[in-house]
Amino acid sequence: MCGIAGVLYFNGKKAEESTLRSMTKAMGHRGPDAEGVFTKNQIGLGHRRLSIIDTSTGANQPFTDRSGNFHMVYNGEIYNYKEVGAVIPNATYKTTSDTEVVIESFAHFGVQGVKAFKGMFAYAVWDEKNEELYLVRDRLGVKPLYYYSNDQYFVFASEIRTILASGLVKADLNEAAILEFLSYQSVSSPETIIKGIKQLEAGHYMKVKKGQQSSFAYWDIMEQQAYYDFSDHEAVTSNIRVLLQNSVASRMVSDVPVGAFLSGGIDSSAVVALMSTVSNAPNTFNIAFSEKEFDESDYATALAKKFNTNHHHILLKPEELLQDLMPALNAMDTPSGDGINTYVVSKAVKQQGITVALSGIGGDELFAGYPFYRHFKKLQSAVPYWKYSKLLRWPLGLILSKSKKVSLHKLGLIMEQESVGVEDTYPIFRSVFTKDQLAQLTKLKVPEELIIESKINESIQAITGYPDLSQITIAELMGYTQQTLLKDTDQMGMAHALEIREPFFDHDLITYVLNIPDELKLTSSPKQLLVDSLGGLLPKEITQRRKQGFTLPWNVWMKNELRSFCETHINALAKRPFMNATAVQNLWQSFLQPDSKVRWMEVWLLVVLEYWIEKNVGGN
Repeated sequence: MCGIAGVLYFNGKKAEESTLRSMTKAMGHRGPDAEGVFTKNQIGLGHRRLSIIDTSTGANQPFTDRSGNFHMVYNGEIYNYKEVGAVIPNATYKTTSDTEVVIESFAHFGVQGVKAFKGMFAYAVWDEKNEELYLVRDRLGVKPLYYYSNDQYFVFASEIRTILASGLVKADLNEAAILEFLSYQSVSSPETIIKGIKQLEAGHYMKVKKGQQSSFAYWDIMEQQAYYDFSDHEAVTSNIRVLLQNSVASRMVSDVPVGAFLSGGIDSSAVVALMSTVSNAPNTFNIAFSEKEFDESDYATALAKKFNTNHHHILLKPEELLQDLMPALNAMDTPSGDGINTYVVSKAVKQQGITVALSGIGGDELFAGYPFYRHFKKLQSAVPYWKYSKLLRWPLGLILSKSKKVSLHKLGLIMEQESVGVEDTYPIFRSVFTKDQLAQLTKLKVPEELIIESKINESIQAITGYPDLSQITIAELMGYTQQTLLKDTDQMGMAHALEIREPFFDHDLITYVLNIPDELKLTSSPKQLLVDSLGGLLPKEITQRRKQGFTLPWNVWMKNELRSFCETHINALAKRPFMNATAVQNLWQSFLQPDSKVRWMEVWLLVVLEYWIEKNVGGN
């Protein structure tokens, strides 16, 4: 895991090492083990290294291929690099790193060689002879890659703030992106919170030549529909087990210590259970709380004993969590309504000397673990009657949509929709603020469709070719998963130079599970299909427990210990020209009431937004 950066000039100017050093310095947390810079004529490449595979200096970057023509900076891990390296004709290697395999693959197969890679990655290759720059991002967008371009230069990096550190891009706020953030907790690709800086889309590569950029998709989740025989339940669970087992095993390849997050829930327990089948006594980490309503440590401890892991039970007191809040907010390269949890866990794991950790995130998205999967499935039974019930639905929907109770408000919005398809319901399920609320809260023009809504609508024909529950999974992978969950995992893990690997985000596993019929996923017990695939590895006290999740007591803190902090930033945000001051202040005062229907998340988004703007953009 590393950080990459680069500058390509189109106006005849030569790349300066000082520019690249400023960029690599800004992302030093991503790679404390080594720093490297390459400059030649118009191109400059920078790299920060977190050494995991082949920790020798010979694998440091920027890396040049055997011919001397291709120069690369690379962030991530190719889990099947040995298999890929073995089929590159006439290749000889001076290192045992996946880095060298990536660049030799490019030298022999070109950019299309990426199709053979299994892993998480973002890399850039400069073709010196043809004066072409290629940027490549993994299929699911696990690793970030941002860029900025004008008629004079092209700048790219693993982080937005690294691009700003180049001194070539001004930190102007992208006000249109604020609506996206307040709706979905993050800004969806290709946009970012800074005007002009874009995200390379997941599963895409970009070619930059003579000032012109062209972007191409090499993998599309909507094009993975396949036809399997799902009639034999035992065969289905066996296939899932093999795919997940392979995914876990491949993500344990490392030349440095590997651990795992263990909350005690089904997903993290599944990962640890499978790790234990291929490794002796893996390191596991559980964050415990004194407050029992937030603590899951008993379940984690029980599972750790069952699989004889080297378990670390880390008790975090409220004052320690609050002390971590400011550093966590400072670690946000891009603002997020989530992620503090990941910062806290990553810090604790890194302090125990671990450099790589496996996480169970993705299980809920893939195996329909969230309540709105079931809600969506129930709504599909109303499809035959939906069109004809309009005269009855709309008046009731109008009444419910005015409710201050979130569940009733969203139910009302759904009843007002023309259809109950994924394109109409998923945005309502996932939104924090609705469009009506955004129109009241801000002075910005609210578009008919926000970015993620447009993406779903553009692909709706392909999406609806999948089973109902998989349609929501695809929307999740395009939306919250990629735009919030994976971004948070990367930025909060890398804040501590911790590489986090996610076995559930394996594209072969996802392709198979997306095609599984709903009746195999929708069972009386949550994620029973996943549990069945593990063949009894998990004890009943894990599989039959009430879903809890790793949560922090934000609602209490924001009204007490964090009240002054929140109020200061709410007041500052209210003065921003794009916000409705009265609406912002009213929301805050309503939240403070004992019987408030205002959720802490709504207020927290406003606090985080103002904090991030003050730190990275400034001014009112």
